[in-house]
Amino acid sequence: MSSISLASHQTDAATDLASVSVIIPALNEEAALARLLPVLRPFDLGQVIVGDNGSTDATAQVARDAGAVVITEPRRGYGAACAAAMTALGPDCRVVAFLDGDMSDDPALLPAIVGPILGDRADLVIGCRDAAGRERGSMTAPQRFGNWLATRLMWLRWGYRYRDLGPFRAISRDALDRMGMRDRAYGWTVEMQARALQMGLRIEQISVPYRRRVGRSKISGTVRGVVLAGWYILTTLGRLAILPARDASRGPQRHE
Repeated sequence: MSSISLASHQTDAATDLASVSVIIPALNEEAALARLLPVLRPFDLGQVIVGDNGSTDATAQVARDAGAVVITEPRRGYGAACAAAMTALGPDCRVVAFLDGDMSDDPALLPAIVGPILGDRADLVIGCRDAAGRERGSMTAPQRFGNWLATRLMWLRWGYRYRDLGPFRAISRDALDRMGMRDRAYGWTVEMQARALQMGLRIEQISVPYRRRVGRSKISGTVRGVVLAGWYILTTLGRLAILPARDASRGPQRHE
């Protein structure tokens, strides 16, 4: 497990991304997706899958027009959108990258995120939104505190220092299938990171820039969203920390 800066990966981007699938959970992100998806097109990815979480705008049409596969999941929840999108993963997929649809992360950095996995040096790569690379106003105080608390709790329980719960991440398809992800709400990212520690996966952390999102946040933009996100993150960590052996023994969960 290691912590590496983005600079060390600038010349290490994979040249063939045909085995990479990108999953983008989205809720009313038509404006952001119109900017994000064209950036991904030159990479010749195996798949770009948008998990449309019940959008009421043109999110699904914008995604289809850009060549993405759209999977509709009307049940609200970040994890629900990600899990639904996973049902569209093809048999040739070796690496799954997750990227928010709001343009807060730079999609042009995708090769640096997936490179360590394609090079068989890591199983999970987290794009960390370190303070030095964050645009002013891109993360609220509750978000920063929540990240600190969750990563601190994982360090106390499993002895590994994550720097962030960054949504821009990549994981090997094999590891993702074996995880059996269960969360369907805001605990998705922390569940993946805690399970990675339980499974003894090879982890790399890469610093990535982070900017203010396009449009209004569904989580940090409301008091209710912040409270719910914090609740799901803490309860997910509590479940995994208290019953790790029982939880891990369930094996991969089938997504109907």
